[in-house]
Amino acid sequence: MHTPSGTSLPVVPAALAPVLPSRYGLGREPAPGAGVRVTADTLPGLESVSPTDEGSVWLHDALLGPHSADIVRYLSLARSTGGPVLDLGSGAGRLAVPFARHGFAVEAVDRDASALERLEGWARRIGPQVAGLVVTHRADLTELRLKGSYRLALLAGAMVAAVPPAGRPELLREVAAHLETGGALALDYTAHQLPGLIAEPRRTWAFRVPRFDGIDEWVVARQVFDLPSMSERITYYAARTGKLSSERVVLTTDKWIVDPERLAAELHSAGLHIEGRRRHRIDERTESVLLVCRTDD
Repeated sequence: MHTPSGTSLPVVPAALAPVLPSRYGLGREPAPGAGVRVTADTLPGLESVSPTDEGSVWLHDALLGPHSADIVRYLSLARSTGGPVLDLGSGAGRLAVPFARHGFAVEAVDRDASALERLEGWARRIGPQVAGLVVTHRADLTELRLKGSYRLALLAGAMVAAVPPAGRPELLREVAAHLETGGALALDYTAHQLPGLIAEPRRTWAFRVPRFDGIDEWVVARQVFDLPSMSERITYYAARTGKLSSERVVLTTDKWIVDPERLAAELHSAGLHIEGRRRHRIDERTESVLLVCRTDD
């Protein structure tokens, strides 16, 4: 739920109220009129792309959880292309494990060793048939070197925004070179309208993290856009309260604002053409874009 500046916000219980950034001594509170958005569902552009510690798994899942709607869309695409599937920036397996459960062989690539360990553990708990279909590969996407061939490659969860623009063309060429004939690359990203970024380059969100382990967690997330460098920094200030203890944690994610025209040119240079484009409007200035790209052969 997007709450424009100047409107009243839902009342947050005092015991669970989010702790604003100034309470951490790291930066200033939002300027008057900047607005704080309290949301229970859509968090535009707040996908977590950095490795997370064990205590932040619940926050990670709240931002881009294991039951996100894009899983259905990507599974539908996989049924048309077949496998093997390459899951780039797989995290703890929110796509890789469901794909394996549906019978697809998956290679999951991530730079975070602990995330890959969670992925492997999840697959083993389901059973040997699923675990046998998943192969993990620890690598940074800017240094990716593939050996296999794939019918479908995924850059899901806005992972393309985690790749520095200077390194993106090489990544796309590497992926395209390992797609089988008729194979596809599918990716999504959050598209921000430039006038909206100019008008409001700093945004603040407050939301409660769904947890089922007896801990209450509220988060204040601050988005700061830097247009000259086309980059974005998101800082998450989390307050976690349990029966016996409480803690405050600060997590930071850096990523890049995707220029659609530049991305299209990079895909074309890599030997890929955009076959399908799906847009989903999040609010008046932000939309989610899903691209399906095919090899040019």
